[in-house]
Amino acid sequence: MLKSVGERFSELRNRSGLTQSQIADYLNVDQSYISKYEKNERQFSVDILEKAAALFGCPIEYFTDETSEYEPMHIAFRAKSVTVEDLETIAAINKIALNLRYMEGLLEGGKE
Repeated sequence: MLKSVGERFSELRNRSGLTQSQIADYLNVDQSYISKYEKNERQFSVDILEKAAALFGCPIEYFTDETSEYEPMHIAFRAKSVTVEDLETIAAINKIALNLRYMEGLLEGGKE
Protein backbone atom coordinates (compact mmCIF):
# COMPACT_ATOMS: atom_id res chain seq x y z
CA MET A 1 0.00 0.00 0.00
CA LEU A 2 1.35 3.41 -0.98
CA LYS A 3 1.83 5.86 1.86
CA SER A 4 0.84 9.48 1.41
CA VAL A 5 3.16 12.39 2.07
CA GLY A 6 1.21 13.15 5.24
CA GLU A 7 1.49 9.55 6.47
CA ARG A 8 5.23 9.51 5.93
CA PHE A 9 5.57 12.88 7.63
CA SER A 10 3.52 11.72 10.61
CA GLU A 11 5.50 8.49 10.85
CA LEU A 12 8.81 10.36 10.89
CA ARG A 13 7.53 12.89 13.42
CA ASN A 14 6.31 10.14 15.73
CA ARG A 15 9.54 8.19 15.34
CA SER A 16 11.50 11.28 16.33
CA GLY A 17 9.37 11.77 19.45
CA LEU A 18 8.42 15.31 18.48
CA THR A 19 4.96 16.79 18.92
CA GLN A 20 2.97 18.55 16.24
CA SER A 21 3.49 21.79 18.17
CA GLN A 22 7.28 21.39 18.21
CA ILE A 23 7.35 20.69 14.49
CA ALA A 24 4.99 23.60 13.83
CA ASP A 25 7.26 25.96 15.75
CA TYR A 26 10.29 24.70 13.81
CA LEU A 27 8.50 25.07 10.47
CA ASN A 28 7.02 28.42 11.51
CA VAL A 29 3.42 27.34 10.90
CA ASP A 30 0.38 26.86 13.10
CA GLN A 31 -0.02 23.46 14.82
CA SER A 32 -3.38 22.98 13.07
CA TYR A 33 -1.54 23.05 9.72
CA ILE A 34 0.61 20.12 10.79
CA SER A 35 -2.50 18.20 11.80
CA LYS A 36 -4.10 18.95 8.42
CA TYR A 37 -0.90 18.01 6.56
CA GLU A 38 -0.72 14.68 8.35
CA LYS A 39 -4.38 13.98 7.52
CA ASN A 40 -3.74 14.97 3.88
CA GLU A 41 -6.22 17.82 4.14
CA ARG A 42 -3.53 20.27 2.99
CA GLN A 43 -0.60 19.97 0.62
CA PHE A 44 2.94 20.44 1.84
CA SER A 45 4.95 23.19 0.17
CA VAL A 46 8.40 22.36 -1.13
CA ASP A 47 9.90 24.67 1.52
CA ILE A 48 8.14 22.76 4.30
CA LEU A 49 9.23 19.39 2.88
CA GLU A 50 12.83 20.56 2.55
CA LYS A 51 12.96 21.76 6.16
CA ALA A 52 11.25 18.57 7.39
CA ALA A 53 13.58 16.35 5.37
CA ALA A 54 16.59 18.10 6.90
CA LEU A 55 15.18 17.73 10.40
CA PHE A 56 14.33 14.04 9.96
CA GLY A 57 17.57 13.32 8.10
CA CYS A 58 15.93 11.92 4.99
CA PRO A 59 16.04 12.85 1.32
CA ILE A 60 13.10 15.01 0.23
CA GLU A 61 12.23 12.26 -2.26
CA TYR A 62 11.30 10.04 0.67
CA PHE A 63 8.08 12.03 0.97
CA THR A 64 7.17 11.92 -2.70
CA ASP A 65 8.67 8.71 -4.11
CA GLU A 66 7.47 5.38 -2.71
CA THR A 67 10.69 3.70 -3.88
CA SER A 68 12.89 6.16 -1.99
CA GLU A 69 14.77 4.49 0.84
CA TYR A 70 15.30 6.03 4.25
CA GLU A 71 18.06 5.10 6.64
CA PRO A 72 17.35 6.91 9.90
CA MET A 73 20.05 8.84 11.66
CA HIS A 74 19.96 8.16 15.35
CA ILE A 75 19.95 11.20 17.58
CA ALA A 76 19.31 11.02 21.29
CA PHE A 77 17.54 13.94 22.92
CA ARG A 78 18.80 14.32 26.44
CA ALA A 79 17.08 17.57 27.28
CA LYS A 80 13.73 17.92 28.99
CA SER A 81 12.63 20.36 26.33
CA VAL A 82 13.73 20.84 22.75
CA THR A 83 13.75 24.38 21.38
CA VAL A 84 13.34 25.56 17.81
CA GLU A 85 17.05 26.43 17.86
CA ASP A 86 17.84 22.84 18.86
CA LEU A 87 15.78 21.55 15.94
CA GLU A 88 17.51 23.96 13.54
CA THR A 89 20.89 22.69 14.75
CA ILE A 90 19.80 19.08 14.31
CA ALA A 91 18.57 19.87 10.78
CA ALA A 92 21.92 21.46 9.88
CA ILE A 93 23.83 18.44 11.19
CA ASN A 94 21.52 16.08 9.29
CA LYS A 95 22.10 18.00 6.03
CA ILE A 96 25.84 17.50 6.48
CA ALA A 97 25.34 13.80 7.23
CA LEU A 98 23.08 13.34 4.18
CA ASN A 99 25.65 15.03 1.95
CA LEU A 100 28.34 12.77 3.37
CA ARG A 101 26.23 9.68 2.62
CA TYR A 102 25.69 10.93 -0.92
CA MET A 103 29.41 11.55 -1.47
CA GLU A 104 30.29 8.12 -0.07
CA GLY A 105 27.80 6.60 -2.50
CA LEU A 106 29.46 8.42 -5.38
CA LEU A 107 32.89 7.20 -4.29
CA GLU A 108 31.58 3.65 -4.17
CA GLY A 109 30.21 4.09 -7.67
CA GLY A 110 26.68 3.53 -6.42
CA LYS A 111 23.75 5.86 -6.25
CA GLU A 112 23.85 9.30 -7.82
